[in-house]
Amino acid sequence: MKKMLFSLAFIGALCQSAVAQDPLQAAISGSHRSAANIARDAARHPNETLQFFGIQNSMKVVELAPGGGWYTEILAPYLRKDGKLILAGAGNALKTKLSESPALYDQVSIGEFNPAKKIDYAAPSSVDMVLTFRNVHNWMSVNDTAAKAVFQSAFDALKSGGVFGVVEHRLPESTKHDDKGSTGYVHQSYVIALAQSVGFKLAAQFEINANPKDNANHEGGVWALPPVLTNKEKDKEKYLAVGESDRMTLKFVKP
Repeated sequence: MKKMLFSLAFIGALCQSAVAQDPLQAAISGSHRSAANIARDAARHPNETLQFFGIQNSMKVVELAPGGGWYTEILAPYLRKDGKLILAGAGNALKTKLSESPALYDQVSIGEFNPAKKIDYAAPSSVDMVLTFRNVHNWMSVNDTAAKAVFQSAFDALKSGGVFGVVEHRLPESTKHDDKGSTGYVHQSYVIALAQSVGFKLAAQFEINANPKDNANHEGGVWALPPVLTNKEKDKEKYLAVGESDRMTLKFVKP
């Protein structure tokens, strides 16, 4: 019995060591990440989401419209040594953040990304993966062709067999589609059709970021929910109880 207990303990130690050495989890658990961003991990599932997309630290990866850099904090250190991270567009606040931590972000490149005018972030057929998180509604709001232009740019930039990973707020199919994505929610069928229209094949879908508590019908749209809470104290407890939005997580592949 003592020998068996020792063996189980030894196996457990090996498993813990393997987890500690996993570069993706190390990037997610890194002390460089802000407390506010870490607090969102339980709702955004970065490890499971990125593993579902099939990311490897030797890949050349594009993050479209990274916003404040929530995923950039994870992707940059993860890809820094053996891979490459390209940000398609970056605002001044994110650029400042990158410049202030060169040990993490010195290998990150920034490409031009203006869906209304010009998109130029990678050479054709040069990257392994393109990722976007909660952005499709923003491109829909630009004009009728902007979202398709972005999807086309992802298709063009990817190598054959490359992956386009999309996470977006999900509008119930029974709710009327909004061409401008004004509530922040989008039909999953719309995103799939859009991707297929530029040549992608739907490889898989994952419900890790689903939230059945979210009915996508809120005053102020998706921003009524955390972390934004745009309605401030009005119905705050209700929105906190719902949590972050219901989201689709889709993996497309370039043939």
